[in-house]
Amino acid sequence: MQEKGKLTFQKGIRDGLPICLGYVSVSFAFGMAVVSGGMPAWVAVLISMTNLTSAGQFAGLDIILNGGMYLELAVTTFVINIRYMLMSLSLAQKVDGAMTLLQRCAVSFGVTDEIFAVAMQQKGEVNTRYFAGLMLTPYIGWAAGTLAGATAAGILPLSVRTALGIAIYGMFIAIIIPPASKSKPVAIVVGMAAALSCIFRWTPVLCQISSGWVIIICAVVVSALAALRYPVREEEET
Repeated sequence: MQEKGKLTFQKGIRDGLPICLGYVSVSFAFGMAVVSGGMPAWVAVLISMTNLTSAGQFAGLDIILNGGMYLELAVTTFVINIRYMLMSLSLAQKVDGAMTLLQRCAVSFGVTDEIFAVAMQQKGEVNTRYFAGLMLTPYIGWAAGTLAGATAAGILPLSVRTALGIAIYGMFIAIIIPPASKSKPVAIVVGMAAALSCIFRWTPVLCQISSGWVIIICAVVVSALAALRYPVREEEET
């Protein structure tokens, strides 16, 4: 019999299923956005299968559709996805010591906010089999949702496509509201970012800056101010 609580591939599949279901709705909106922007459905699926990052993909798509530069695209996605580097460093301290370098490189592709959170909550070390199962179902859900959205974009009427397009905004609201309601510094940082973004949007000269660079500037400036104003103090070792 299978040992209870053992981190097996099957347990990873089960733990990743709720993440998979959540990813389908968001990736559906991404697939629709790509096709609505005039790009073929296979491009939408290819992007999702090679990136697996929601905010980065939407930001990158906006730059592509607006004819942005490659440098702008690279810097924007790097800034947005830099948190995965920190997550991977933290997760590297928890993975099984027997995991080879090749295995670490393979599973690192599947590090997302949700997968990281689930993996870190496991007791003991996380092995390759469990992590492979944990990332497999969300990966399939993300790609399948993108394909479904890209296909539906050519079938659904414009009114329905427009209504479904607000899904990405709902996702961002769902991400920022819970932590902002519990932490005053987070709420202030969110407000600062929104205010700075509005300044770039409505100021005559600044509004000419492309959306990609606006994201970069807002992220860097606000995060730097927050780090200075609300530093995270490490507890003294006992």
